[in-house]
Amino acid sequence: MAALLEVSGLKAFYGQTQSLYDVAFEIPTGGITTLLGANGAGKTTTLRAICNMVKTDGTIRFDGKNIRGLATEEIVRRRIAHVPEGRGTFTTMTVDENLRIAAYTRRDKQGVKDELDRVFAYFPRLKERIQQQAGTLSGGEQQMLAIARALMLKPRLMLLDEPSFGLAPLIVQEIFRILRRINEEEKVSILLVEQNAALALDLATHAYVLETGKVVMSGPADVVKNDENVRKSYLGY
Repeated sequence: MAALLEVSGLKAFYGQTQSLYDVAFEIPTGGITTLLGANGAGKTTTLRAICNMVKTDGTIRFDGKNIRGLATEEIVRRRIAHVPEGRGTFTTMTVDENLRIAAYTRRDKQGVKDELDRVFAYFPRLKERIQQQAGTLSGGEQQMLAIARALMLKPRLMLLDEPSFGLAPLIVQEIFRILRRINEEEKVSILLVEQNAALALDLATHAYVLETGKVVMSGPADVVKNDENVRKSYLGY
């Protein structure tokens, strides 16, 4: 399977402090890849680096073209959608307004309506709350809204940062089922950062383990899941 995203020699900096050291990985077209690691390992920074939200060096190729250094809005136009940790919804806007703002550059009203219908097919709960302010939604509903807003971009690649954070287990299972459907039905490639390693490895086809800004292990998710060090460090057995 051809790589949609290819990252090599990636370094990232916050001011003078280096956070990533020659990170390299690939995301296959239509695949789900997870980045595992402890807090501070560089997972969130990797997602930010792809979107040019931190100072970087190295190579980031998307669909065969180097995108490192492009403006963040240009990266979004390439159909790379970032769902940040903490959801990032506009809390004083309604569900409808949050979704439509993702399609603000589009002029085809019917096309936007079709996108909304498609998104609500995955998240019917959001349709029930379409005129409700985002800040009054439950945590799980806000996470659904953040993913739905990313889907309005018709992404080829979705970057997800800790989608299970702070949510009840049943809600997390529902969201991960929807992510699998989106991957299978929409062929959206996914790069997943997730503290719940067991959940991430069940969803993903490939995994990379980061420690202090470096990739220390990679492989098919089922192989990584059975590695003794991964089991002890991240799976708790």
